[in-house]
Amino acid sequence: MQHWTVAAPWLDLHCSLAEGPFYEKGTDSLRFVDIKKKRVHTVSLSRGLSSLHTIQLDICPTVTADIEGVDPRERILLGVKYGLAGLDRETGAYEMLARFNDPDNERLRSNDGAADPHGLFWVGSMTDFGQGEFQPEGSLFRFSKDGKEEMVKGLTIPNSIGWSPDNKTMYYTHSKARQIFALDYNAVSGAVSDHRLFYKHPTSGEPDGFRIDVDGNLWTAVYGESKVLKINPEGKVIGQVTLPTRNITCVQFVGTELIITSAADEDGEDKTSRDYGGALFRVDVGTTGLELFKFRM
Repeated sequence: MQHWTVAAPWLDLHCSLAEGPFYEKGTDSLRFVDIKKKRVHTVSLSRGLSSLHTIQLDICPTVTADIEGVDPRERILLGVKYGLAGLDRETGAYEMLARFNDPDNERLRSNDGAADPHGLFWVGSMTDFGQGEFQPEGSLFRFSKDGKEEMVKGLTIPNSIGWSPDNKTMYYTHSKARQIFALDYNAVSGAVSDHRLFYKHPTSGEPDGFRIDVDGNLWTAVYGESKVLKINPEGKVIGQVTLPTRNITCVQFVGTELIITSAADEDGEDKTSRDYGGALFRVDVGTTGLELFKFRM
């Protein structure tokens, strides 16, 4: 069992709900969203807080991705309340590209997602804030240039999506159920099969966003438990990063470092957790992650 401990933030931004960290190799920067404050942030890995650039939106952004053949400094894919949008990073304007529903369902919003090896975009929908208790009314969608498919129904909080190093296994998280599922992924056709439980979290914390390293280990944030777990391809926990705030939301590899996002902990009993809620952290874990795929329009 490997252990790492992080005592203080790298960026103490006091986000409400920081999510979706994405490494931009071309500019050596990190972009991420604050879902509740409706912001897309970008920060240089070397210059830190002084380089922070923020786009304020009028709609909640939940995840971003690069687009095949498009300079990400100009335009990126954005998960938003009603589906997928293209974001002009120079003007801050966005245009809807695809929707979950027609007409829009005001009860729902997007959550985490990722492009697959074929460039299709998988993203979950879930009960939006302000709609009462989260309900099992969300789904996992797959978007292509030809439309969308509802791949898994009846989810409460569908979360991160990723692929094994050989692209033969796809994983996604169902946070509220504290489960991570695996599916066989056909690297040639993109078809999925054999939907099965990969990991069940034994305590009250909820697995949240994850990334996969070059050895096929899955590194998942655990919301409510101040930690990130390293889970091997057999579903066994083999490492843990301990953090000073409770609500850990997602991770992203930058070289051998893990960048970790979090959410506010306004009602927490621990003062340190309250103070550092919504901060970003970084720690060297001695391994590298898989590159994320690009969306093909």
